[in-house]
Amino acid sequence: MVRVRFAPSPTGFLHVGSARTAIFNWLFARHSGGRFLIRVEDTDLKRSETRFLGEILEDLKWLGLDWDEEPIFQSHRFDVYREKADELVAAGKAYKDGDAVLFKVEPGRTIAYDDLIHGRISVESETIKDQVLIKSDGSPAYNFSCVVDDAFLGITHILRGDDHISNTPKQIVFYEAFGLTPPRFGHMPLILGTDGAKLSKRHGGVSVEEYKREGFLPEALANYLVLLGWMPKDGREVMPPEEAVRLFEISEMNDVQAKFDLQKLRWLNAEYIMAASNTRLIPLVKEHLAAAGLTVAGVPDAYISKVLDLYKIRAKTLAEFPPMIDCFFREDFAYDEDGVKHLASPESREYLTVLADQLAGLGDFTHAAIEEVFRRFAEERAIKVGPIVHPARMAISGKTKGAGLFEMMEVLGRERVVARMRRAAHA
Repeated sequence: MVRVRFAPSPTGFLHVGSARTAIFNWLFARHSGGRFLIRVEDTDLKRSETRFLGEILEDLKWLGLDWDEEPIFQSHRFDVYREKADELVAAGKAYKDGDAVLFKVEPGRTIAYDDLIHGRISVESETIKDQVLIKSDGSPAYNFSCVVDDAFLGITHILRGDDHISNTPKQIVFYEAFGLTPPRFGHMPLILGTDGAKLSKRHGGVSVEEYKREGFLPEALANYLVLLGWMPKDGREVMPPEEAVRLFEISEMNDVQAKFDLQKLRWLNAEYIMAASNTRLIPLVKEHLAAAGLTVAGVPDAYISKVLDLYKIRAKTLAEFPPMIDCFFREDFAYDEDGVKHLASPESREYLTVLADQLAGLGDFTHAAIEEVFRRFAEERAIKVGPIVHPARMAISGKTKGAGLFEMMEVLGRERVVARMRRAAHA
């Protein structure tokens, strides 16, 4: 059975690169009917914090990842590492240097393995110096503790970033020293920015927590991170988790560096927003509205649902909803500076006054009936619809663009529409 692990270090928030590593390990486990485990690398007792671990585990759950056994913590296993190091000393494969313990790397040999992504990789042992097993302060060295723990967990495959390629031969000699068969290793090319430079905050190389706060849906972010290492043969890009699990093949993973394109992620997120049910979106949008200072307490979900029907096709993130739809939840909305001109002329004000009176008497306040009022008015005045639509849109929303004007009016309702048009006409 396939057994893989994700090994977060709780010294900071979950970065998108680490999240991608977790996702591919989870995908491999779920596709193969294997097990996905968590091993917490918290040997750095000064920098490791419980709050970071809590955030990391929450972010993994948010991304849709579940694990199969209770996480193990390296900080709880220092005695085990010391015991295992002493075994190697007793076998003549390691030696003590003061309070430290070092492993003797055998010279004159080639350490080779078949990487699941890159193929055959080999390293000459002369390039590797004797390896620290236990540091002089009693803490374990990274490569040694990883091997001890992965062997204890029965890990069969290790998927991780290319930055670990140099660690792999060092870990292989430890497996061999214990008489163990090393797991299969697969190293994923690192994620770069669109300019080919190392991924950083300016490229969108931020924590999962920030994407969550900015209004990205978890399945969209997970979907995008999958595309940064693998794509199914049919070339599809919108791929919910259950679909990715079904189609994933580790042999098809990319062996070239991927570039993080924030605009591509925004496009993908927009696809998921459009496909999401309003029932799913309403509580999420409410959070963003409240964060923007808009009062939604007591506002019926049915009303918010109608607003979302108008704007789901326009938003690329949930954070974009508040500035687009604030006019549906407040009367003191601001007017776009470049649209004020539509309310400046005496003709525009007169049009708004007359139209407001006509809409006030409209029995059927549907978008179709409202549109008929506008078109009839334009015909009577022998003018195009634009000169009356632009002032009306500014009057009811303060914006020069948005959803269909007549559909917006229907959702806002007769009373608010008429009041806003009259207010704009006499401002």
